[in-house]
Amino acid sequence: MSRVQTVRVGKDEPEQRLDRWFRRQFPHVPQGRIEKMCRKGEIRVDGGRVKPGARINPGQEVRIPPLPDPGATPPRTTRPRDYVSDADAAMIRDCVIYRDDHIIALNKPPGLPVQGGSKQTRHVDGMADALRFELDEMPRLVHRLDKDTSGVMLLARTRAVAGALTRAFRDRDTRKIYWAIVAGAPLPRMGTIRFGLVKSGGHGAGGEGEKMRCIHPDRVEETEGAKRATTDYAVLATLAARASWVALVPITGRTHQLRAHMAELGHPIIGDGKYGGSGQENLGDGWGSGLGGELSRKLHLHARSLTFTHPVTGKNLTVTAPLPEHMQRSWEYFGWDETDVPADPFDEAE
Repeated sequence: MSRVQTVRVGKDEPEQRLDRWFRRQFPHVPQGRIEKMCRKGEIRVDGGRVKPGARINPGQEVRIPPLPDPGATPPRTTRPRDYVSDADAAMIRDCVIYRDDHIIALNKPPGLPVQGGSKQTRHVDGMADALRFELDEMPRLVHRLDKDTSGVMLLARTRAVAGALTRAFRDRDTRKIYWAIVAGAPLPRMGTIRFGLVKSGGHGAGGEGEKMRCIHPDRVEETEGAKRATTDYAVLATLAARASWVALVPITGRTHQLRAHMAELGHPIIGDGKYGGSGQENLGDGWGSGLGGELSRKLHLHARSLTFTHPVTGKNLTVTAPLPEHMQRSWEYFGWDETDVPADPFDEAE
């Protein structure tokens, strides 16, 4: 058993999750033990309590409690954490829409979580081992999508590239365009939403049902926990006043930002059970997130494209993801054609 020690995160290490950093430093310590030590406050960063998923940066100091010797850890009796079934390996490889020696881009399916949780054992992060291809390193997540949101998602194939892409997302040097179907017809047809967002507690003992609440921009500074959020939107097509095809660009990257902002306008995203209000059929006035009829009740929100500077080649790269099956059916039902709209409707040059 080791003694308490303090380890400084190296200057050459990228920003990363605490638990991943910990496992690289002490590979014999299982994930469950790391989570337990965080809950008990035994692992601390710069003297403060942290969660396993907290981000740590170069120069920060991590308190390491006494750990078992490597040989003292009992052998595994179950499948390793990075085990991926043949079916899941084939599925996640089929999701690859771009790959080079440094980056992998997926078209994430709706309903597949990005990371695990207390009730999530099947997720993108857990399938990353199937995406090594010819490299020894396992690809790393550099950003997230909601479980029910589909579309473009990047993974870095090396630690150095992960650091560069993480900084690009943090510094907003990427451009993400989402497509959605919303209830009603927003007016004006192009605009910017600037409502701040603050977490609103859930209804369950463990905070289940937690969601984001919109705050008027003038009240953000006086509201504890509120953060400014900005979304650009453009209406690309309408079905009378019942529904609209919109493009959305999150200028900031807050939790559930697009869903909460559109609901606050009175035009929730179709299939959004959390922010969509009434589950009854939408009658065209922006009330309710269901269209009824033959249309899918799944969330109609898709990360259509992602534009960024390649961290190795320096070239400007745009990755575009085809619509998932349930959204394709909705587009066909409405008679909308993906080729009828510009790739970036906010670009005045187009």
